[in-house]
Amino acid sequence: MPVFYENTPLGSLTVGDLKHLVEEFISTAASSLHKEEKTATSANLVYGLRGIQELFGCSHKTAQAYEDGFLKSAVRQNGRKIVVDRDLALELFAAHAEGGKK
Repeated sequence: MPVFYENTPLGSLTVGDLKHLVEEFISTAASSLHKEEKTATSANLVYGLRGIQELFGCSHKTAQAYEDGFLKSAVRQNGRKIVVDRDLALELFAAHAEGGKK
């Protein structure tokens, strides 16, 4: 791989050099975008009954009741692994709380 310096004139680059620079730029931009998406996605997820407990500040039994009840549409389960969409769970909790007051 050739080493490029910021003061190298653009006219001094070959087509291969320019192609290499563009590919490197695109891969760097794509990987940083992928990291941002992964961070944003994982920040909005809660894992397991423990995650539900921490999110709502409730007991294990209550978290299980929430999971089986009004949170059902926010919960995805594959075998023993439970993943909850945090934002949707909070919306469902608010709607459930409003419904309980009526």
